[in-house]
Amino acid sequence: MKKKLIAGNWKMNGSLAANEALVRALVAGMGQPACDVAVAVPAPYLAQVAGIAAGSALALAAQDVSVHEMGAYTGETSAAMLKEFGVRYVLVGHSERRSLYGDTDAVVASKFAAALRVGLTPVLCVGETLAEREAGITGAVVTRQLDAVLATAG
Repeated sequence: MKKKLIAGNWKMNGSLAANEALVRALVAGMGQPACDVAVAVPAPYLAQVAGIAAGSALALAAQDVSVHEMGAYTGETSAAMLKEFGVRYVLVGHSERRSLYGDTDAVVASKFAAALRVGLTPVLCVGETLAEREAGITGAVVTRQLDAVLATAG
């Protein structure tokens, strides 16, 4: 059986000083946990957090990944780049990426596959909007989201 994962997503928060204090406190307090523990930090802080957490049980997660391996995609970060920085996990399909940035089920599935191709562990985020919940279609929405990933990365 695989270990369970506890991951904290920092969203678009942090600073060099705050990151240092938080990661050092996490590392000092966690010892050798019975589950995997990761922090999903904003991309500019990946190298800093990787350095502070080095040698500890705290794993690094990215908050998003590009569907592209390389090229003229300003602002995107490839799975290979994330792997190079010691990232182990990557969030795909977060509700904010879906609602604010238009990540469709197909895009999420492509991101999931991109992560797998380089050996990252994608953390698939699924869920409904408030309107979908109120319409009673949560199960159908989540099934659709899962089916898209399974069809692409399956």
